[in-house]
Amino acid sequence: MSKKKLTSAFGKPVGNDISSETAGAKGPTLMNDAHLMEKLAHFDRERIPERVVHAKGAGAYGYFEVTADVSKYTKAAFLSEVGKKTEVVARFSTVGGEKGSADSERDPRGFAVKFYTEEGNYDMVGNNTPVFFIRDAMKFPDFIHTQKRHPATNCKDPDMFWDFLSLTPESIHQVTVLFSDRGTPATYRNMNGYSSHTYKWYNEKGEYFWVQYHFKTDQGISNFTGEEADAMRGKDPDHATRDLYESIEKGDYPSWTLEMQILTPEQAEKLRWDIFDITKVWPHSEVPPITVGKLVLNRNPVNYFAEIEQAAFSPANFVPGITASPDKMLQGRLFSYHDTHIHRLGPNYHLIPVNRPKNSPEMSYQRDAFMRVDDGGGSGPNYWPNSFGGPAPDESANEPPLPIEGQATRHAYELVDDDFVQPGNLYRDVMTEQDRANLVRNIVGHLGGAQKRIQLRQTALFYKADKDYGTRVAQGLGLDVGEVEKLAAMTQEERAAATA
Repeated sequence: MSKKKLTSAFGKPVGNDISSETAGAKGPTLMNDAHLMEKLAHFDRERIPERVVHAKGAGAYGYFEVTADVSKYTKAAFLSEVGKKTEVVARFSTVGGEKGSADSERDPRGFAVKFYTEEGNYDMVGNNTPVFFIRDAMKFPDFIHTQKRHPATNCKDPDMFWDFLSLTPESIHQVTVLFSDRGTPATYRNMNGYSSHTYKWYNEKGEYFWVQYHFKTDQGISNFTGEEADAMRGKDPDHATRDLYESIEKGDYPSWTLEMQILTPEQAEKLRWDIFDITKVWPHSEVPPITVGKLVLNRNPVNYFAEIEQAAFSPANFVPGITASPDKMLQGRLFSYHDTHIHRLGPNYHLIPVNRPKNSPEMSYQRDAFMRVDDGGGSGPNYWPNSFGGPAPDESANEPPLPIEGQATRHAYELVDDDFVQPGNLYRDVMTEQDRANLVRNIVGHLGGAQKRIQLRQTALFYKADKDYGTRVAQGLGLDVGEVEKLAAMTQEERAAATA
C-alpha cells in the first residue's frame, strides 16, 4: 500500500476515488460531488489540439558537444569553444500523419533540436531530407491540405496528393527523395537531420556567413523498402517510437555528427544555385561540409505528455550569432510555428518546463494571459521605457544589417536554374539501380490511384528530370510514353491546360 495520500488538484485529501456520491446506493449521482466533477472536467480536456503537422512523434534529452572551433563564423556562446556541452531535447516525427498514424508511413520525418543555451533557447527545426516540396510559404496550407483527408470522403486521396504536386514542378526533387526508400526510415536513430533552410551566422566583428546544418547519424542510414514499411505498419505502428525509447533505456545512446556547409556572401553570389531556395541542395562537391560537433541523446522523458507532447520548437528561436535568411519558406515559418504553439498550448507555453529557457531566465514585458503560472512579473513595470529598474535592451544582441533592395510586391519566383537538374542528378548519379527500381515501384503504387490525366502530368515531370525516370514510371502505369514525352516538352501552363 502506498504511503502517499491522494488529494484533489488543490491539495484536499480524497477519501474515495472509485465511488461517486449518489442519492442512495442505486440513486442518481449528486452534483455536489466536487471530486467527480473535477476529475471528469480535467479528463474532458486531457487532449490538447494535436499539431497540424508533425503530430506523431518521439523524443529524448541529451547534449550537444562542440568538436571544432567555429568562433570565426559565429559568436553564439554555446558554440564558442571546443569541448563545450549544451543540454538539448530532441523530437522526431512524421510530418503529414495524425497522432495515431504509423511510424513507417511514407512521409518526411521531422528532426527538431532545442538547445538550452546560456543566451536563451535555440531551436533547429528541420527534417530528415535536405529539400522540401515548395519554396514559398503562401503555398504551405494548400500543400498540407492535399496530404491530409478529402473534405467529402474523409480519406486520403491520391488525386488531391498528385494534382497539387503535378501542378507544382518545384516539388519534383523532394518527391524523388520521398518515394525512394529514404521516405521510409527504419528508425529515428538511422536517419540524418537537415536544417534544409539556409541560416545566417555572424561573428563578433559583424561579419556574416550563410550556413546549412547536416546532422549525420552515427548509427548508419537504414531504410525500409516499400514492402517492409507496409508490413511494419501492421506489425507495430509505433516501432520507431518504441525503438528510440528502448535503445536509450538500455544505454545504447544514439548520436549524430553535425556537419556545416558555410559560404561567405561573396561565395554565395558565385554559386550556381539559389541558396535561399529550399528545393535545392548545395552540392558537397561545390560546398564541402566541415565537422562541427556531436549530438547525443541519453535520457528518456519521465512523462511523454509533459516533456515531448508539450515541447514546442520554433525556427524563430535564435540566439546572438545565429539568425534567419531571406528564404521565403523560412520567413513564413518564423511566424507560423510560434502562432500555432499559442493556439495549441496557450500564450504562456514558454513557461512549460520543457520549453522554459532554463539557462537564461525570461525577462520581458509580456504579461498575464491564460495559464500564467509564475508570479507574472511581480510588481515590476510592465512597459518600456521605464525608470524603475526593468530589464533594458542590449545593443550587442543586434544582428548585422542585411542589404535589401527592390519593389515591394508579390514577386513570382525567377527560375535561375532548372528545377529538374538536381532531381535528375539524384536519379542518375546517386541512386543505385536497385534504388531506382524501388523508387519507380513506390511511385507507381501510389500514383496509380490517381486519375489518368494527373498521372500523365506528373509523369511528364519525372521525364523532364530524366528520360529513363519518366519512361519507367510511364510503363509501370501503362501510359503512352510518347504522350508523356509530348507533355514534357510543353511549358507548365500548356501542360496544365492539356491535362485539365
